[in-house]
Amino acid sequence: QVQLVESGGRLVQAGDSLRLSCAASGRTFSSYRMAWLRQAPGKEREFVAGISWNGDSTYYTDFTKGRFTISRDNPKNTVYLQMNSLKPEDTATYYCAADLNRKYFRNDWDYWGKGTLVIVSS
Repeated sequence: QVQLVESGGRLVQAGDSLRLSCAASGRTFSSYRMAWLRQAPGKEREFVAGISWNGDSTYYTDFTKGRFTISRDNPKNTVYLQMNSLKPEDTATYYCAADLNRKYFRNDWDYWGKGTLVIVSS
């Protein structure tokens, strides 16, 4: 099992940058594929970005490409989401998720954090 705790969400202005962090507990963090998903008010949770267990492969949905970057630091048991050029439509609760299986572009990951709220004002 793995426990996940997100941090870094806050109110920002459109065009700003923000980095989210997800700290994982457990000795097998490096075995897990990791992802960030988000849920805006009144909308379904959606996949944002994913990363392989060793960080060699990353996956992004179209609305993030060129603006968001996912990365991980296995010795620190942490995964990051760097978000640049933020837009009001990026406003959502961002969740960190983990799974031993490949579930990129899906929202049925096995382990979830409680989320961190990002609000982008225009």
